[in-house]
Amino acid sequence: MTKTIYDVVIIGAGPAGLAASIEASKAGAKVLLIDENNKPGGQLFKQIHKFFGSREHKAGTRGINIGTELLKDTEELDIDVMLNTEVCGLTGDKKLWIVENKEKSREIQADKIIVATGAFENSVQFEGWELPGVMGAGAAQTMINLNRVLPGQKVLMLGSGNVGVIVSYQLMQAGAEVVAIVEAAPSLGGYGVHTSKVARAGVPFYTSHTIKKAYGTDRVEKVEIVELDSNFKEVEGSEKMFEADTICLAVGLTPMIELVHLAGCEFTYIASMGGYVPVHDRCMRTTVDGIYVAGDVSGIEEASTAMEEGRLAGISVACDLGLVDEEKARTRMDEIWTKLDSLRCGQFGEKRRTAKSQILEKGKELIV
Repeated sequence: MTKTIYDVVIIGAGPAGLAASIEASKAGAKVLLIDENNKPGGQLFKQIHKFFGSREHKAGTRGINIGTELLKDTEELDIDVMLNTEVCGLTGDKKLWIVENKEKSREIQADKIIVATGAFENSVQFEGWELPGVMGAGAAQTMINLNRVLPGQKVLMLGSGNVGVIVSYQLMQAGAEVVAIVEAAPSLGGYGVHTSKVARAGVPFYTSHTIKKAYGTDRVEKVEIVELDSNFKEVEGSEKMFEADTICLAVGLTPMIELVHLAGCEFTYIASMGGYVPVHDRCMRTTVDGIYVAGDVSGIEEASTAMEEGRLAGISVACDLGLVDEEKARTRMDEIWTKLDSLRCGQFGEKRRTAKSQILEKGKELIV
């Protein structure tokens, strides 16, 4: 086992990890960026739709193009990148155990570590849920946008949040028919700009409904949905049947906190942020000295927010390493927090802002 020392090791080369690596490297830190996939960029390279909001948040730019810009920056900064590499262990004294290409084992020591591991898709169980053809919406998005493989011809989507409606539209662009979007809640969960595109294409929405059973032998062939009452109990006699060969589940995400947990960080439970999340402060510092978080691992939000949190973590690390003047760093971080506040406002963002405030309040108590 060989050992290497870096100023900063960033775990996860998605939107948050890339943004963090750029900020830290610009300040002069020796940075290593690690990802288990064969290509950096994370979710950005699955997001072929245009972002919206303000110009400073890349409105009108497709996620894949934002990812390309970030990768170009990392190449110009000559940041060390290790792909096809799993981080299997992380200690509180900032030692990492990594396995490269499922073969070579190494130990890495870092002064600072930024964990940007993202999140994994949730699932739901119903009769027939183990049949081939049942998959996460993110898996379907990977198949069509990265691998150019259509997962099925007739798709039923469970979940009407942004992921559900965006992936539904992209499935239609790829040639699939979306037979229905089913939502257990009494109202739709996605932004109107996304749901309206799918509705105009003729896809029916069924709120207060869920999947009762999937039918098939070797794979999904039919799907039965059922109406739910105000207590989320099935309404007898309300069943509807659809011909479908694919069921996509867009039922939320859970932060990938395993490594942060191994390091001994404190957690708090925030349901609206995906469950247990690491306590952190405004500088993205956790309760373990020298370990920081950014992106979905610190609470489920959007790619724009993940990039801003990555920048926060990168600047914070550079400041703590003595590479950036504290006053200059504070000014930069205040600017980023202004952007984050603008992303966490309005009908959908206010809940995230309130939840993040709860995490930060815990941070004030536990982080010195």
